[in-house]
Amino acid sequence: MSSWILKSIPPHDWFICLDVEPYFDHEHNPETIFEEGFTRPLPLKDRDIAVTVFFNGDPEDPEFHIETAENLTKEEIGEANSVLSRILGTNIDLRPFYGQVENDPVLSPMLSEFYGLKRMSRANLLEDIMNRIIQMRLSHKPTAKKMAFKVREAYGTHLLHKGKALPAWPRPFQLAKADPTQIRKLGPTLKKGEYLTGLAQNILAGNVDLGYLDRDASPLEFYEKISQIKGIGPTSAQDLMLFRERTDAVFPSNFQKNEEKGLRKWIIMSYGEDPSTVQEDEFREMIQNWKGFEAAAIEFMFVNWIVGQKRQKSRK
Repeated sequence: MSSWILKSIPPHDWFICLDVEPYFDHEHNPETIFEEGFTRPLPLKDRDIAVTVFFNGDPEDPEFHIETAENLTKEEIGEANSVLSRILGTNIDLRPFYGQVENDPVLSPMLSEFYGLKRMSRANLLEDIMNRIIQMRLSHKPTAKKMAFKVREAYGTHLLHKGKALPAWPRPFQLAKADPTQIRKLGPTLKKGEYLTGLAQNILAGNVDLGYLDRDASPLEFYEKISQIKGIGPTSAQDLMLFRERTDAVFPSNFQKNEEKGLRKWIIMSYGEDPSTVQEDEFREMIQNWKGFEAAAIEFMFVNWIVGQKRQKSRK
């Protein structure tokens, strides 16, 4: 067994994330994570392991206590921390962000309510893409999450956690040999199965470098190159950009049938303007306070919307 502490750049209040259902997978129950910890498979360089994460609850001195039944080497703990940092956002520094947007008419009211918010992602860009492709166009999210879990069960490494099997997300070599018709039997469409296996095969062939896109590509380059992957349209490309371990992003115009779509439309409407008439220079002026922190800003808006929806349901 191994255990260690992973520190995060403050402010960071991970407990805010427990209100955001899309951050978690089929096996997770956010209502019990507070006491039982957050358990998930973790891909290291040479193997997958199961870890459980506990947050200390202090936004100003945030620490995560990590436990695993595996005996890890010092190098493997370093690998685990690198992956966990992406998942939890521990290396994301939002301190300058609070000063930049303190007078922003849309974001300012959210700063105190969601003080310490950082987005969660999955362990790597491939996991984010697989999750996105499997769940896209499915409105019933519990069903969509179960489909993703079944794909993990069928093709990922099976780990043991407290006597129960916990499937890891499949790696490219595991997914590349999958039959799309068999993936179809797990719930996703045949097309989605073809997108998943095709991506895995292209990664193995060296045609797609997800590591570069995740770490080094500028937001615009990321958007343009990720959009070339089959199964990823403009909306998915935009969303996947926000899961990276960085705070900047772009919101390219996505006009379809003379109507603006996606996050850009939502942002413009949030500032009380008409998405169909706002020009590029006007849009940039609108979000000038976001500069360098575009991904963080939109995440505050997203979580505010999620929490608002939950409050409306509780009143009914």
